[in-house]
Amino acid sequence: MKSRATTICCLMLFLATDCSHARSKIHTKDGAKPQRTEGKLKTERIQEKCHGSCIAPSNCSQPCAQHFRGEIGFTCHQNKWQKSTETCTSLSVGTLFKDLNSISRLSIAAPSIPLHVFDFRAPEPVQSVAQGIRMNCPLDYACIVDAVKSSEATSGNIAFIVELLKNISKDLSDNVTREKMKSYSEVADHILDPATISNWAFIPDMNASSDLLQSVNLFARQLHVDNESENIADEPFIQTKAFPIHHHTSEKSFRFSRNTSNTTEDITGMIEIPRHELWKLPPNTSQAISIAFPTLGAVLREAHLQNESLLRPVNGLVLSAILPERLQQILLTFEKINKSRNARAQCVGWHSRKRRWDENACKTTLDTVNKVKCRCNHTNVVMSFSILMSPKSIDDKILGYITCIGLSVSIFSLILCLLIEATVWSQVVVTEISYMRHVCIVNIAVSLLAANVWFIVASNFNKKVLDHNWCVAMTFFSHFFYLSLFFWMLFKALLIIYGILVVFRRMLKSRMMAIGFVIGYGCPLIIAVTTVAVTVPEKGYMRRDACWLNWDNTKALLAFAIPALIIVAVNLLVVLVVAVNTQRPSIGSSKAQDVAIIMRISKNVAILTPLLGLTWGFGIAILIDGTSLIFHIIFALLNAFQGFFILLFGTIMDHKIRDALRMKMCSLKGPSRAAENASLSPTNGSKLMNR
Repeated sequence: MKSRATTICCLMLFLATDCSHARSKIHTKDGAKPQRTEGKLKTERIQEKCHGSCIAPSNCSQPCAQHFRGEIGFTCHQNKWQKSTETCTSLSVGTLFKDLNSISRLSIAAPSIPLHVFDFRAPEPVQSVAQGIRMNCPLDYACIVDAVKSSEATSGNIAFIVELLKNISKDLSDNVTREKMKSYSEVADHILDPATISNWAFIPDMNASSDLLQSVNLFARQLHVDNESENIADEPFIQTKAFPIHHHTSEKSFRFSRNTSNTTEDITGMIEIPRHELWKLPPNTSQAISIAFPTLGAVLREAHLQNESLLRPVNGLVLSAILPERLQQILLTFEKINKSRNARAQCVGWHSRKRRWDENACKTTLDTVNKVKCRCNHTNVVMSFSILMSPKSIDDKILGYITCIGLSVSIFSLILCLLIEATVWSQVVVTEISYMRHVCIVNIAVSLLAANVWFIVASNFNKKVLDHNWCVAMTFFSHFFYLSLFFWMLFKALLIIYGILVVFRRMLKSRMMAIGFVIGYGCPLIIAVTTVAVTVPEKGYMRRDACWLNWDNTKALLAFAIPALIIVAVNLLVVLVVAVNTQRPSIGSSKAQDVAIIMRISKNVAILTPLLGLTWGFGIAILIDGTSLIFHIIFALLNAFQGFFILLFGTIMDHKIRDALRMKMCSLKGPSRAAENASLSPTNGSKLMNR
């Protein structure tokens, strides 16, 4: 008995010592200065950058500070080392449950427990998060919350916590209760604090933010809701609500109000389930769950984005909806973070497989200065929604006025041009060359007139409320007629070459007409149809905000820009060929002939330059993000007034057309007056026979 008593005393002394040590650790931990106070995280750490020569694209790395594993990567940019990646982490599976293992051993120190229960071996190491949670806190997952919250929000720790939540959603999502969802939300809230946003940029895994969103949605899908509506989690940067629904439920809605740190007031959002959607539910009770993220939009990165400079920031809450499969349509209302009048909104849904915003998932039904209303399609891969803001949209009244006035003048000028051509046609189409020249002018005017009409029709319809097929049709016809304009310009330039170089052997008028219509309308038709066939199946034919060729995703606009700019280059070469050939002196040349050559070159340049669409050089320039407003104004001026340029340089400045008009007007006053005017014009006859 004495030996047994001595053994028990020794055991109790050991346990008391162990208990004192553990209690000391806990006391030190609780008494230490908290890492996060008043919602503020400790994220700053001094790290000496790489030294030495810096020549782009050099890279270097340095170890993390003491007590952190991983490294910090630097990239040379503009001859300076800049931080690019960071994997510094203090968290691990072992550290999450380290203190819990010591405390669990202390709990066995009770006199009622038999001696054989005591086990003084080292605790079994935790191999996974799922194993540690099942051993220590299977009911509420609360055992990991303190360790996560006390950790510094470095990029490496953020990536670790994202992976932690991802593993919990995968391995521990069975029978999710309110307590489990609350602990899960507390862990996610730690890395969604505004103080951590800047550290997300240095995580090597580009998909970390989308993994977080998908993990939260998948975990919430397994949540079991009671018979009453309730707030499941109410953290500063993640809020979860749920309520039961069934066939006879009236229209339901979730309302959220959260601060995004960019504003002094809360930003609101609402999800509504229409009554006609609830009718699709079976009689038995289902459930609806919604989650609001006020700061996630700032770190959510899209995958496979071709041009990162064209990123559109999220301009509202990110709202997730977990609904029964039969519910396919929901209504959302977002309050804008940026309430500028130029902040145009685009309703979008996050596609979890493509890891990017899908503009085809939603339609904008209302867009005001303060709020946006959306109608969105809910699927298993699109469960989160928000509004985006285009950073490069220029909504200036000056451009609107210029375009409106310019198109009006252009259409009036083109109609006047066609009327003049019809009036003087019989007087000016004397030779094959002159005939085809005026055929070109007429078709150029018709093409630009049709393109302007389709542009006006497309501009007066909102793509968000317009049928998709109508928008495709308007984009197709605008594309086709603008291309026809340029190809008829090309044929006119080729006609000039033909008139100069081919002297003795002339082509039949019918053959020239056939070639002209093949080039003028056949080539544009092939390009336009090919563009539709290639881009429409991928839904990349049109822009997000207008019925015109897409640029951001598929670069469909190149199907117009490349042919147009090539034709401009070809016609500039034509001008050069004209200049070289007309400068060759012929027998009997004189000073007067040299002056006539110079005038003819000047006339060709004056006519061809505006007609060949050099203004589209400015059109390509304004596609570059950050282009000055003056480029937009110049492009709007030159492009909108092209009809006036055709009237001026193609018709009015042609002396033969002016003479024919003068004779036509005189003939209306009487045959005798017409004959008198004809006799007073010494150059009239020769001018009419030059071409």
